[in-house]
Amino acid sequence: MFALLQSYYDGSSSFITNLTTSEAFFLIIIIAVVGMIVQMRLRSVFNKYSNVWISNGMTGAEIAAKMLRDHNIHNVRITQVDGELTDHYNPATLTVNLSKSVYSSRSIAAAAVACHECGHAIQHAEGYAPLQLRSSLVPIVSFSSRMAQWVIVIGLIMMSSSGSALVCWIGVGMIAMSALFSIVTLPVEYNASDRALAWLESSRTLRAEEMDGAKTSLRWAARTYLVAALSAIASLLYYIALINNRRD
Repeated sequence: MFALLQSYYDGSSSFITNLTTSEAFFLIIIIAVVGMIVQMRLRSVFNKYSNVWISNGMTGAEIAAKMLRDHNIHNVRITQVDGELTDHYNPATLTVNLSKSVYSSRSIAAAAVACHECGHAIQHAEGYAPLQLRSSLVPIVSFSSRMAQWVIVIGLIMMSSSGSALVCWIGVGMIAMSALFSIVTLPVEYNASDRALAWLESSRTLRAEEMDGAKTSLRWAARTYLVAALSAIASLLYYIALINNRRD
């Protein structure tokens, strides 16, 4: 078993070491194209189910309030925010923030999105570990995402004169924090969708045929986070390849 793990590690290490900047950049382009396709499909799905009304006639805000009540959460406010697909839960202010097209809409898409955001509120109330980890990473990632590229540029300049890549690797470590944040986000988002769909079904808020639309909407939304995580990993590989190739 140890030999197998060692072989896997050596193979992965060799792949990263031998990866060229051109190969890494090509990987970024491929993922970017896939991301565009997923975003287009997501908008298409949401446009479709934003025009299909649910049978009970409840708005997104009303459904969100009911889901929170059913989970004995009474300290979270539901507010309306500007923009499209700007819906989010803010643990700092204890607010479920719904875009106008979700807050007052009586559509399948609105119900799915509203419940997804309530899923985050429930995660917060229950102390869901991945959400807590993601929240703790926010200030670190906010700083590192702004400074990482500058640190790498400075590191490359220093490496050309001194031969030391230490500063470059510090910059890569900062980029790795963003990649880690994207990876941690995956279970948070998928779990929130699972909670939303489970409640919509158990509470019979949506009919069986309406549930299919809600599932499709949330699955495509989740895929955007998967693409974002892959993109973050590809960017990390690119900078690792850039530094390794400069050292050769």
